[in-house]
Amino acid sequence: MFHILPGNFFVPLSSPNRIVYWDCICRLFSVMEHQLSFGVEREVLVDELQYYFEQSAAADVVDEEFAEADSRGKANGILRKLEFYGWIEIETDKSYVQRVNFMDYAVRLIKTLLEIADGRKVEYQGYIYTIYSLVRANTDHPGVVLLQILENTDLLITGLKNLNSNIKHYIDELTRHRTVAEIMDALFNDYITNIVDKAYHRLLTSDNVSKFRPEIIERLESRSRSRSYIEKASGELAQLQEISLEKAQDTVYRYLHEIIEAFRNMDDILNEINQKNTQYQRAAINRAKFLLSGNEDVRGQLKEILLAVNERINEDKMALGGIYEIGFLEDLIRLYSVSFLDERSFYSPTEGKKEFVPQKLENHEVDLEARQEKLRKMMEKMQRVLSKEKIENYVLDQLQDRPQMMASQLPLASAEDFVKIIYVRLYGQRKKLKYHVEPEEMIEVRGYRFRDFRIRRK
Repeated sequence: MFHILPGNFFVPLSSPNRIVYWDCICRLFSVMEHQLSFGVEREVLVDELQYYFEQSAAADVVDEEFAEADSRGKANGILRKLEFYGWIEIETDKSYVQRVNFMDYAVRLIKTLLEIADGRKVEYQGYIYTIYSLVRANTDHPGVVLLQILENTDLLITGLKNLNSNIKHYIDELTRHRTVAEIMDALFNDYITNIVDKAYHRLLTSDNVSKFRPEIIERLESRSRSRSYIEKASGELAQLQEISLEKAQDTVYRYLHEIIEAFRNMDDILNEINQKNTQYQRAAINRAKFLLSGNEDVRGQLKEILLAVNERINEDKMALGGIYEIGFLEDLIRLYSVSFLDERSFYSPTEGKKEFVPQKLENHEVDLEARQEKLRKMMEKMQRVLSKEKIENYVLDQLQDRPQMMASQLPLASAEDFVKIIYVRLYGQRKKLKYHVEPEEMIEVRGYRFRDFRIRRK
């Protein structure tokens, strides 16, 4: 890579003035992008950068690199620096007019950085449709088409792996949220919006690989058995990659095998994505319920102790082993371990024979009232368990004859009602339920702040 990129190429993006450099690069790229090429007269770009530095919203220069120059001097200085660092090249044409061009590798990097800055997500549907269309198409250039199928398959697999890693990142970040508001904001405003709605939901519906995979695999396997296809694709690939015909033939077989195996093994990635999605949502709900529950029983007291320990560890930036350095724990509980080699290390004394004396069994009468009371408490506990069916019936009861309603119109008198609203929002993403949800604006109802959503009957 460093045979192509200059050694000081990334200096502008790591310098104290990186914000100034990046703003200027984006402005230059925006101007050049609308031209027939990435070359523009130098004076045009200097005027554009001068206008940038004269604006009140321009980033401040944080050192003396351009501090003493006026706006036009800063604009010329930026162009000289970008040329020195290998981002642009300045050439003089026959009319003695200087033109500025972005280097080809800089254009690729800028586009990638802009996609990252915009938070642009992978469009799986585009890759799948492209592969599906190329596999079904009849073409006179099978070698070129095979390379396109391989490239789009690699992009699809890379996108799925990135989605898998992103969900793991959200799971790891969940432990850093200390309040219910932070957890719900991360779940609904970040995770649901950026992961579920933009990527995960489409993977299960419109972008579902299972709709296209059987025909893709079948057609590729058929081509791998076609002698005429192999010969024609090998000949074209040999010319494109400048390799021998025999090596090109092995390459064609290898590409076909890699694509087929990628689609066959795609279920492993999709299953892991499904598991992590369920794990994240369950972990978020359980953590929120844990923070919402607070009482004076043993469980509530342990919760308060653990929260205090976690807060102390975060404040002092301790490692996990630092729990033993917290002073107030000495008066609460002491944890220690006991171990032994195995069960044979204990001495078992020999016991003599003893006479067995049978004892009379007492016939205790069953207390029907106590039994009914235990049964009643058990039924009440089971009634409080929120299942998918109960949430669906709860929503339909609240809707009554209305086609839609807002979540803020649901009862919200206790923490249990708020938990129900959370489950209504989560289950609203499923296809088989009789309602679906649409996110709206942030609201606050009776001390609970959350993103309101519209509940529509299907």
